[in-house]
Amino acid sequence: MARIRNWFEAFLFAPDSDRWLALLRIGLGFQVALFCLSLQNDWNELFAGDGSGFIGRDLTEAIVNIESPFAPKLGWLVAVGTHVGLGEPTTLSLLWFVLLCAGCCLFVGLFSRFAAIIAWLLHVCAVKSGNFLTYGMDNFTTIGLFYLMLSPLPDSYALDARIWGSPNKDARILGFFHRVLQLHLCVIYFFGGLTKSLGAGWWTGVSMWRALTRPPFDIIPLHTLLTSQPILLFVGIAVCLIEIGYPIFIWWPRTRLVWLILILAMHLGVALAMGLYLFSSIMIILNLAAFGPGLIRCGRIQPAEIQEWTNPNNHV
Repeated sequence: MARIRNWFEAFLFAPDSDRWLALLRIGLGFQVALFCLSLQNDWNELFAGDGSGFIGRDLTEAIVNIESPFAPKLGWLVAVGTHVGLGEPTTLSLLWFVLLCAGCCLFVGLFSRFAAIIAWLLHVCAVKSGNFLTYGMDNFTTIGLFYLMLSPLPDSYALDARIWGSPNKDARILGFFHRVLQLHLCVIYFFGGLTKSLGAGWWTGVSMWRALTRPPFDIIPLHTLLTSQPILLFVGIAVCLIEIGYPIFIWWPRTRLVWLILILAMHLGVALAMGLYLFSSIMIILNLAAFGPGLIRCGRIQPAEIQEWTNPNNHV
């Protein structure tokens, strides 16, 4: 039992640098800013509470209240704005601007902790208030912001560290947050691949055909898909195998680079073939943050890297 406990502790708290945290912060800052810019013209209409929007925020939030009454929603912030004399359109526009500023601050590393908390809170509010129109991208962005909010910010590459200096951080705590993010991605991909493989559609190419021909994802011309049916069959099987094999081959040093390239290529293909650019970008960001920095063997770093990280002169 002592050996198992020691191995478990060494695995979860393996010393690590903050390179992964810098990648996660910069990537999520870019993702949040891109999310805001993509909704710039539709933000007020999407989250309007008077029924003039796409669905109506009041209806969405009423349904969310049944499932989780304590989930943060934009309606709460709109009510605060109304209390201080701001109209709903003004409050919604202000919330959009604050979320955009939080994303920009994360990207450059300015007020990193405060920006991460604000970005997570406002993004959760937007996701809950627009629940009918959200999809996997919103959930994964929320997950990434949650990890970033709890992680030991600022990292040594942030503007905060350049201006005010970065306090020495426990490399074991950095390793713990990094490891949890890695394990979380392994669980997501394994069960995603397992779910796909249980049906026949991904083994016959039917699921690929449906995904690529369903509006508004039908970017590839239909006649091109008709002549590429064997390729669809191969791609469908490859997706299942890549996702199921992810929690195995991403840890093995000899296959880590190959599997990381495969998973990044898969998400890049989703972006180009279906136009899901925001979804692909958040998955690429999470994968690069989890397994990209140096392709470190099983999360262990070299003694020279530990010395570099623990030297306070390198963080001023």
